[in-house]
Amino acid sequence: MGSLKSKRGARIKRKRRIRKKFSGTAERPRMSVFRSARHVYVQLIDDTKGHTIIAAASNEKDVTSKNDIGDKRAVATYVGKLAASRALEAGIKEIVFDRNGFLYHGRIKAISDGAREAGLKF
Repeated sequence: MGSLKSKRGARIKRKRRIRKKFSGTAERPRMSVFRSARHVYVQLIDDTKGHTIIAAASNEKDVTSKNDIGDKRAVATYVGKLAASRALEAGIKEIVFDRNGFLYHGRIKAISDGAREAGLKF
């Protein structure tokens, strides 16, 4: 897990503090976001059952086949839109956004902006 003095440890500490305050349900799942150096991953999770309802990632064929998307932030926006469209197909209109301890800027903000543009309500 890493010591709490490291960058990763500080993120995990923020994550624990945030996750104490909310959880996802079947009607309003939690949109969990993970950002690595190269990719972004999004999951819609029903915490009552412990199931992932929807998932989208920047390393899927749907995303990697589009060469003209642009930089990592534009890819994150596209992944947010992709996750939102999959959620709307499944009948999910409202979510709880879980930034997973990451600061709300850059690619994390781009994912939420893309999801909002596609029609999800936070």
